[in-house]
Amino acid sequence: MERTHETMVAAQFGPRARDYVQSAVHAQGADLEVLANIVSAAAPERALDIGAGGGHVSYLMARYAAAVTALDLSTQMLAAVAATAREKGLANIETVEGPAERLPFADGCFDFLASRYSAHHWRDFNGGLREARRVLKPGRSAVFVDVYAPARPLFDTHLQAVELLRDPSHVRNYTIAEWTVALATSGFTVERLQTWRLRMDFAVWVARMRTPQENQRAIRALQAAASGETREHFAIETDGSFLIDVMMIEVRAASW
Repeated sequence: MERTHETMVAAQFGPRARDYVQSAVHAQGADLEVLANIVSAAAPERALDIGAGGGHVSYLMARYAAAVTALDLSTQMLAAVAATAREKGLANIETVEGPAERLPFADGCFDFLASRYSAHHWRDFNGGLREARRVLKPGRSAVFVDVYAPARPLFDTHLQAVELLRDPSHVRNYTIAEWTVALATSGFTVERLQTWRLRMDFAVWVARMRTPQENQRAIRALQAAASGETREHFAIETDGSFLIDVMMIEVRAASW
C-alpha cells in the first residue's frame, strides 16, 4: 500500500485506539463542559464529529443530538468508538471512515459540527475547513478545539519540532491568527474564542503515542538546549513535562 499522509495517520493512531478512549487529557477538560452547554442549546438533529479519535466529543453530543456521526481516518479508532458507545448505551452514534478534506456527506446535511484536537493532523487545513462549511447548514454553529502555536516564531518552531518528534503524523499547530483567517475565508464567522493552558505530563504524553526512545531523547535534548525564554514560555520541568496553549473557537456558518 502506498504510504500517504492519511495512511500514516491511521497507522499511527489505530493501534492506540483504546489509549485515546481512556486518555484523561482527551476524556476530560473545561472545554467539554462549555461544549456541552453549546450543544445542549443547539439541540441538533444531526451532528458531526470530525477526527473523532477516542470519541469523547461524539459521546457528549449524543446526549443532546438526535443523531451523531463520528468520522475518523482509522478503522480501529472507529471500532473502539462504536464499542464504547454500545457500552455507554448510546444508540444514536454512527461511525464513518474518511478524511476531513473529503467529507463523504451531502452539502448542508448537518446542523452542528465539532472537531477537537484533530486539525493539526489534516493534510490540508484550509481544505478541511471548507469541507466543514460545505456540510454544515447556513446559520448553524461549529466548534473547533486544538492546540495553537504561539505567535512568536521562536516558540512556534520549538512546539512544532517536539510535536513532530513525538508523532510523525503531526502537520502543524496553527496560530490563532492563522485560524481566524482560514475560518473567515472558508465561510465561517467567529463568535467566541477562549484560550487556556494545559500541562503535558511528559511520561504520559510520549507513552500514549508510544514514541520511540530515540525520539524521546531528541525531545529532551531540544528542551535542554532551548533558550531561557522558551523554557519559561512552555514552563518546561526537569522531567520534560510542559505547558501547551489550547484554544476553543465557536463559529457560525455564513450564508453563501
